[in-house]
Amino acid sequence: MSLGDWLFSLFDGLGEPGVLLCIFVLFFIDAVIFPTLPEVFFLLGLDQNPTVSFGCELLFVAILGELAGIFLLYYIVKKIRVPARISRIAEKYINFLVVSDERIILVNRIAPMIPFLGAFIALIKTWDPRKCTFYIVLGCVLKYGIIMLAGNFFYGYFGSDTAQTVMLVAIVAVIVISFIASYVKKRRAGLES
Repeated sequence: MSLGDWLFSLFDGLGEPGVLLCIFVLFFIDAVIFPTLPEVFFLLGLDQNPTVSFGCELLFVAILGELAGIFLLYYIVKKIRVPARISRIAEKYINFLVVSDERIILVNRIAPMIPFLGAFIALIKTWDPRKCTFYIVLGCVLKYGIIMLAGNFFYGYFGSDTAQTVMLVAIVAVIVISFIASYVKKRRAGLES
C-alpha cells in the first residue's frame, strides 16, 4: 500500500473534507520530505466529486499545502544557517539553468529541476520570497487547473472509470516527458555525469 493509498483510506470516512485534508497532507509532504506524485492524487481527489466547484476547492487546498511545505522548509534552512559553501553550490546550480531567477519555478512545474524548492528559496540570495510565492501559486493554478479542467471534460464525455484511466495515462505521460526533459536539460548543462 502506497503512502497516498494509506492516506486516502485514513480519511475515507470523512467524505469531501477528508479528501481535502488528504490532498493538503500529500502536497505538504511532497514539498518538504519526498515526491508523492501530487498530480495523480489531485486527480484521485477530483474523482471523488468531479465538479468545477470541488476542483477549485482541491486547487485551493493544494496551493495551501504546497506553500506550507515549501515555506516550512524555507524557515528550517534559514534557521540552521547553512554553510556558505552549500549556498554557493546552490547558486551555481541555479545559474546553469535556462532561467536563473524566480521564473524557474514555472519551468520546474514542467521539467522538475529543483528539488526541495523551499531550501533553494532560502539559499539563493537574489530570490525574493514574495516573487517565489507568486510563481508557486501561478504554477499551481496553471498545472492543476489544466488537470482539473481536463478531468472535468473527460468525466463529462466518458464514464468515471474511463475518464480516470485517460487522465492517469495523460499524467503519467507528462511525468515521463518531464523527467526526460529534465534529464536532457541537465545533460546539456553538464550537471549529469
